[in-house]
Amino acid sequence: MDMLNPHCGIDRDDRGVVRLTICNAGKLNIVSSAVTNGVREGFEHLAADPAIRAVILAGESERSMIGGADIKEMAKLDQKSAEAFISRLRDLCEAVRKFPAPVIARLPGWCLGGGLEVAAACDVRVAAHDAMFGMPEVKVGIPSVIHAALLPRLIGWGRARWLMMTAENIDAPTALAWGLVDTVAKPGGLDEAVEHTVKALLECGPEALRIQKDLLRQWEELPLTESVNLSVGVFGKSFQTGEPQRLLQGSWIGRNRK
Repeated sequence: MDMLNPHCGIDRDDRGVVRLTICNAGKLNIVSSAVTNGVREGFEHLAADPAIRAVILAGESERSMIGGADIKEMAKLDQKSAEAFISRLRDLCEAVRKFPAPVIARLPGWCLGGGLEVAAACDVRVAAHDAMFGMPEVKVGIPSVIHAALLPRLIGWGRARWLMMTAENIDAPTALAWGLVDTVAKPGGLDEAVEHTVKALLECGPEALRIQKDLLRQWEELPLTESVNLSVGVFGKSFQTGEPQRLLQGSWIGRNRK
């Protein structure tokens, strides 16, 4: 593993798949300001590389990808420093959400608070069979903010309200049923489940995936009619990449229409 900085390790295979590991963040991979900045810098560094096909975001510890934000650091904050602290976490989530290629969250163990916000900013969430999820902020006197705003879009307003206002945890099967995660791995099969998703992504046109991710991100913020009309131009521009001309001819549909 190559270390981009003390908190961000990179493994890259010959397929263009990168595993970005959050390092030196304790047993539960807790994100302090230093950890947050290090991981964000890693995503920003990788974003400029067009050869990257997918990123797997993982924790160094098997107990969590991110267990939450650093409570010890937060206990010392005042209003000004609190806004700076949460802005750093917001910027990390945005670096994930705006990363050009798909990002897969690898989710063992606990995924709480800021960790769940980072996971929500990823494109795909793959959970271990015994993973647990929660938004405990109100129990320590603060609201869930920044990319907790993605949760109603993932699981609906009622469930998001319940999760953030009761501070109760849910298990992996419940998270799957709610749509909070996309896959729950069998026991001992988390990496196998992640690899299954990676292979599915690699079967798609890399430029098309990048275009699709960007379009989905814009759809999150646009009214329906604007989303539909925006798509027309995006569809046309996709033919400038050369992928449709190449992949349509070689597809099962193309072969069977000859």
